[in-house]
Amino acid sequence: MVVTITCYSVVAKAADLPEIEKRGVLKVVTEDNYAPFNFMNNGKPDGFHKDILIELKKYAKGKFKVQQNILPWTGLLAAVSSGQYDAAITGALITDDRLKALSFVAPVASAQDFYVKRAGDVSINSIADLDGKTLGIQAGSALLARLPELEVMLKKTGGKIGKIVQYQSYPEAYADLANGRLDYVINAVISVNDVVKKHPNVFAKGQAVSGHGFVAWPVSKKSPKLLKFLSGFVKHLKETGKLKELQIKWFGQAFNNLPDQPITTVKEFHDLAGIK
Repeated sequence: MVVTITCYSVVAKAADLPEIEKRGVLKVVTEDNYAPFNFMNNGKPDGFHKDILIELKKYAKGKFKVQQNILPWTGLLAAVSSGQYDAAITGALITDDRLKALSFVAPVASAQDFYVKRAGDVSINSIADLDGKTLGIQAGSALLARLPELEVMLKKTGGKIGKIVQYQSYPEAYADLANGRLDYVINAVISVNDVVKKHPNVFAKGQAVSGHGFVAWPVSKKSPKLLKFLSGFVKHLKETGKLKELQIKWFGQAFNNLPDQPITTVKEFHDLAGIK
């Protein structure tokens, strides 16, 4: 597997499976700063998707090679929708807006948003206590799109969201939370569990601030055969028990009730997530 770090964009056209098989290379893009999905360890990619890519390489053997490239999160989805890369193998959350430009492979993990506070911060004990407090969140993330759900929760107790500070990566946000520049950070449950497990004396997990959601890999709307192929790969991982094994290894739990089909429309997403 070839790994390169890329910091530029080019004009490209999305490729579907026949073209990928013809050229002999599937170009996937990941990020490098979103544990436990993707992160760097001694200069090399690590995490859940490192192991997934090992399995994908086996699954695609004889069809094409897998080439991994690394981009900052903020440019990653655009690079896929524009056709610069064929798929993003990363911890992307499905949203209504993203479904306008992208289709999503059958999900590989569950996603629900929770808040994280400083350990020992007695001023925050419930959703209502978030009223007016300073929030940290990643720029361009799916969690921004679901903040209206928190607004509704706060409105019920007469509160509202305070100042929102956006970050290029979550480690930056957590650093500011630890030093008191933020009151809380919102992230998906898997990443929240990970940071609290690693730093139990610094951070504490709060309550859910959104409904259900899914972690899935985006591909271009113009690549339906690739979407089917990658969803078949996820099905293969489920049937062999490998997906459950990797979920437990990296997330500390298995997600046994994920949808088996790719998600391509807002209606499909809402139906599967129970969003009204």
